[in-house]
Amino acid sequence: MKDEEILRLYRQRDEQAIAETQKRYGALCYTIACNVLRDRGDAEECVNDTWRRAWDRIPPDEPQSMAAYLGRVTRNLALNRLQKQNRLKRGGGEMTLIWEELAELIPAGETPETQWERQAFGRVLDDFLRELPPPERMLFLRRYWWADSLGEAAAHCVIPVRRAKSVLARLRKALRSRLEKEEIML
Repeated sequence: MKDEEILRLYRQRDEQAIAETQKRYGALCYTIACNVLRDRGDAEECVNDTWRRAWDRIPPDEPQSMAAYLGRVTRNLALNRLQKQNRLKRGGGEMTLIWEELAELIPAGETPETQWERQAFGRVLDDFLRELPPPERMLFLRRYWWADSLGEAAAHCVIPVRRAKSVLARLRKALRSRLEKEEIML
């Protein structure tokens, strides 16, 4: 079933929308949740929460891309769950490592100014990613959006782990430079 048909089912409040969404996007959402949480049970719960969130928010939300919309919802739910788990048990894990790699680039705190900074950061990041060659963009997204381990991201991009590590370091440095040029506080 196509996105337009699924959205029509949501607008009509037809519960078949959830079944069709799961059929079409279940694997995508599960992969995202599993990469962040590293636990099958938690990932399944997160994906179920995604379907609930979609049901509650469509309408009024009218996503242009169901894959992007559901991927973002799943990722945010998984990150929230991970943050809650890490508060309970100050453990490590892949997401902790990813956040450490990006820590210097992410604005901290939450004031109106930092909210504006976060939006500006998002615009700069979008532009930065659009300008990258596809292989580098994919590596960056696999590592920092999909939360792949360094080895998984490198394997997906068919490059050695050592090369992936240096490319990611170079990309973080370039992004930092871009953010400083745009006068976004780090």
